[in-house]
Amino acid sequence: MIVLALDTSGPSAGVALLREGALCYEATVVNKLTHSVNLMPMAEEGLRCAGIELKQVDLLAAVVGPGSFTGVRIGVAAVQGMARALNRPCVAVNALEALALGVPGGPRVVCPIRDARVQQVYGAAFLQGERLMADAALKLTEYLEIIRGLGDSFYFVGDGVNCYQALIEDALGSRAAFAPPHLNLLKPGAAALIAARDVQAAVAPEDLRPLYLRQPQAQRERENMHG
Repeated sequence: MIVLALDTSGPSAGVALLREGALCYEATVVNKLTHSVNLMPMAEEGLRCAGIELKQVDLLAAVVGPGSFTGVRIGVAAVQGMARALNRPCVAVNALEALALGVPGGPRVVCPIRDARVQQVYGAAFLQGERLMADAALKLTEYLEIIRGLGDSFYFVGDGVNCYQALIEDALGSRAAFAPPHLNLLKPGAAALIAARDVQAAVAPEDLRPLYLRQPQAQRERENMHG
């Protein structure tokens, strides 16, 4: 089975190809270009470098969030378009699960966090691959209060680390450890592995849905204006 996975849910754009369980291509890019500009050339380059034609792809995967509303829509739409053209199924990959899979947690609770602005995070918690906490959009202080009771030591990963490491250290002290910067970007290879694992959850392209834990900012602002 050949899996093509795309990620535009966060600050990086990513493409990965998995063939018979082996990663045969992975690329992640961070630059000033938008995901809509980067993504399709990256996918075409990946297929070319891996020696795979698009028609050979058996399964497509999109990282559906939580993350950037615009970014998630770009990735979902791209996968839907290719899947419709190929008549192939799609798998929705959870961004926080992919972030957690991309780091060695060991006995520590892995805490993937994404910046949701205004000192809020999209967060979850995992221990040795098992989920301890459902995805949630919370104030950082609320999130940390929940995970305190889940273990003795914590390993934080994700772009939220770049924003909130000092605040987390103040709250948890030596109980907190942090992934290095290069691991805080979601690994598209992890997304491809999750898609292959969850192939039984594949859906038709029209049933692939973004994962939003809260309303878009524009909608929240409209609702606030109207009480």
